[in-house]
Amino acid sequence: MTELLKDKTVIVTGGAAGIGAAICDAVFAEGGNVMVHGRASDALAERTKAYGDRGAFVVADLVEDSAPQKIFDAARDAFGAVDGLVNNAAIFPRSTIDTEISSQFDDVFHVNVRAPLALSQIFVRHCRERGAPGSIVNIGSINAHCGAPFILIYSMSKGALMTMTRNLGDALGEDRIRVNQLNVGWTYTDGEIEIQRQAGAPDDWYERVGKLAAPSGKLLQPKDIANHAVFWLSEKSAPVSGTVAEIEQFPVIGRNRNSG
Repeated sequence: MTELLKDKTVIVTGGAAGIGAAICDAVFAEGGNVMVHGRASDALAERTKAYGDRGAFVVADLVEDSAPQKIFDAARDAFGAVDGLVNNAAIFPRSTIDTEISSQFDDVFHVNVRAPLALSQIFVRHCRERGAPGSIVNIGSINAHCGAPFILIYSMSKGALMTMTRNLGDALGEDRIRVNQLNVGWTYTDGEIEIQRQAGAPDDWYERVGKLAAPSGKLLQPKDIANHAVFWLSEKSAPVSGTVAEIEQFPVIGRNRNSG
C-alpha cells in the first residue's frame, strides 16, 4: 500500500455506487478519510461500514441549494480539515433538440454544474482559511466535447464543468489549490447497465461493444477511473492544475475510426 492520501480527508459526491463508490474505496485504500455523499442512507451506511472510523456519510439531494454546505459541514464535523473534493455526482437523462427544455434543464445543471461550483467555492474558502493546499477532481465526460444527439443537455452540462475546471485551475494557482478533471469514456457501471436495459439492449450487450468502442475488448471499469482520481488528488500529480485528462481507450481527438 502506497498510502498516497494518508491522513487526508476527501469528500466524494455520488459515492454510493459506480465510479463514486470505486473512488471512495481507492481513497480509503490509500490511507484517506472518506465523506461519502449520496441520496439513500441504507446504501451509504453499507458502503461506509468497511471504512470504520475513517468513513462517514451524508444524505443530501444536490438539486437543493442547501446540499453543498450540508455535505461540507458533515465532512468537517466528522474529520476536521478537508483536503480534497471529488465532484462525481451527476444525472444524465436522455434529451435531444426536441426535448421540452423545462422538463430537465434546471435539474441537470443544478446537479452537474451548480452543485460542483458551490462545493468548490466552500472548499476553496476552507483551504484559504487554513492556509493549506487542496485538490479538486471533477468527474467529467468525453461527451463534454459535443456528445451524442440523445444526451444534449447532459453534454452541455459537462462542457460547462470542463470550462469551470480550467477557469479555476487558472485562478487558484497562488492559493495552492489544484483543480483538474477526468473526462471519462464509456464505463461499465450499474447506471450504464440500467440505461442499456431501458433501451432494450440484450443482457450481454457489454460483450458486443466491439473493438472500435473498446479496443481492449471490454469497457472501462469504475476502478480504472478511481486509480486516476487518486493520482490527481495526491501530491503525485502536483503542481499540475487546470488539466482535463481524457480517460478513454483511444485518442478522443484525431482518432482513425476506420481502424480497430
